[in-house]
Amino acid sequence: MLDRRRMITTAAALTVAGTAERAMATPLPRDAVLTEALERSGAPALAGAVIGREGLIWSGAAGVRAAGSDDAVTGDDLWHLGSNTKAMTAMLYGRLVEDGLARWGATLPGLFPDMEVDAAWAETTIEDLMTHRGGLLDTTVLDLPTRAAGFSDGRPVNEQRTDLARRALNRPPAGEPGVFAYGNLNYILVGAAIERLTGTTWEDAMRARLFQPLGITSGGFGPPSGDQPRGHMNLGGPVPVEPDQAGSDNPSMMGPGATIHMTLADYGRFLILFLTDGGGFVTPETLARLTTPPDGADYALGWAVSADSPLTGGPMLAHEGSNTLWHVTTIIAPARGLAAVAASNDHGRGGPATQGLAARLIRP
Repeated sequence: MLDRRRMITTAAALTVAGTAERAMATPLPRDAVLTEALERSGAPALAGAVIGREGLIWSGAAGVRAAGSDDAVTGDDLWHLGSNTKAMTAMLYGRLVEDGLARWGATLPGLFPDMEVDAAWAETTIEDLMTHRGGLLDTTVLDLPTRAAGFSDGRPVNEQRTDLARRALNRPPAGEPGVFAYGNLNYILVGAAIERLTGTTWEDAMRARLFQPLGITSGGFGPPSGDQPRGHMNLGGPVPVEPDQAGSDNPSMMGPGATIHMTLADYGRFLILFLTDGGGFVTPETLARLTTPPDGADYALGWAVSADSPLTGGPMLAHEGSNTLWHVTTIIAPARGLAAVAASNDHGRGGPATQGLAARLIRP
């Protein structure tokens, strides 16, 4: 299963979704909003959560774990976050800066001293990667054959990321530096840099330096296994895909950009950082760096940003994630101290449904 090649979430798109929802919806209890959204969508399941500065305000889940089954989803189920992983990888890097292991403005030659880096990358920084403005294009080395080979590549995952970084950086940028070009390769390289800075895999660094300090106990990588919801492909209707089935997720080398799963309650423990100036996990200065786009841009470090969105009644951070089997939409209204997340185990039907549900949950 291949991840999307460009981000489909933008602040403008979510504002349009929210405007449509407000036009057609009457005020309802959140559980009723969730049920209504599921019935309209035709997706196997939807789940949602609202988070405030003090923690989880509401959560709900409706539908079934797999199409054709009577096994209902629950509030404790795991959901694949897709590209919402990117903001977590950026936050992890920010934490490493505060721990004295990394620095802002680090250039690619400095981050990858073990590689021959083409001279054209000399001034490209870690922030350029995290804002998708470094000139990297997925099509250069993260092409279809490479992704397909990733499923059967038996090497340690950090070696696979090193190989991708080497192949990307030993040639000049294929894209135009300074111009936004969304891609997973950017965050694979960020993950490879984190692996050098910590001396461990990105996965282990994420567990030890983000999940554990935040109390996230359900965080994992790849499709949820065991007694959990299944992602669905669309073959004239939703068809559940088992976690050990080929194509159930992106190859693990893409982890830093796209493979985290967890409960929505645990995801809320991460989102609350953006409502509380970093919540003591990072400083307000670090949080501002993570959520401020370059001049003239509207994408920060893992977030689409709107300075004044009618959907939230003020500033907004937003992102979506999908591996084409799952879909999650996240909207944050920092000034109101509120965040909303909506998830589905079906991208085709659930994607638009999560947009509309998150918009209704966040609206003033």
